[in-house]
Amino acid sequence: MTQAGDGEGNAARGFPEAALSLNDFLGGRVQLWQPREGYRAGVDPVLLAAALPARAGERVLELGCGGGQALLCLGERVPGLTLTGVELQSDYADLARRNAVQNQQSVEVIEADLAALPNDLRQRQFDQVLANPPYYRAGAHSPAEDTGRQIALGGDTPLELWIDVAARRLTHKGYLHMIQRADRLPEILTACQGRLGSVEVMPLAPRQGRPAELVLLRARKGGRADFRLHAPLILHEGERHLADVESYRAEVRAILREGAALAWPTTK
Repeated sequence: MTQAGDGEGNAARGFPEAALSLNDFLGGRVQLWQPREGYRAGVDPVLLAAALPARAGERVLELGCGGGQALLCLGERVPGLTLTGVELQSDYADLARRNAVQNQQSVEVIEADLAALPNDLRQRQFDQVLANPPYYRAGAHSPAEDTGRQIALGGDTPLELWIDVAARRLTHKGYLHMIQRADRLPEILTACQGRLGSVEVMPLAPRQGRPAELVLLRARKGGRADFRLHAPLILHEGERHLADVESYRAEVRAILREGAALAWPTTK
């Protein structure tokens, strides 16, 4: 368990101190050490964390937690959670531990492959699971020079395994939340069959009139409600990007800068 005061100030394995930068998230309420080169978190894990309707006292597991961006943003918004992350790469696992210390949060970070989770973890159940799997199938994108970025963009673990592991670790009526590329939605829906139900999908479109590039998915273990495809969340105002101008819509800016929750539409 990583808590404030454990190893503060030590560089993570694999990341020399000079190779790291300290970046603000949620308007500075969360500060995260990230590699200057390689995989750096953008808005995606922040949106994912905002999508969880978690409540104090719940147990939350993140599969592939990287440097802890989503878990720590969630922990800032909802105090009192029991947070656990699984990360394959040792340098990012250590970075997640350091970031927990930086933000005075308690996070258990387990270094493991999803395909071979330690026995102790396989005996535990969680109320919420979140995941931001690699967006590309292995070999389906231009190779990155940095190994960490390469794995983050296109890991070898199929999406079906991510869904299966999540379903097995969820308690009955627990929720999975996942963010993924829109063109991989058919894979996710197929993998949910027989494992998770009450599936809801919220497309994330960059601008009005533009196709969704990402989707947020929510699914429930033991859920039996009909599939729901929500209206897209539009991220930016205007028709095109203007240099040096932040164009996030008000509700999105509140999520990214103020730590607001992402509101899922409710059934009428």
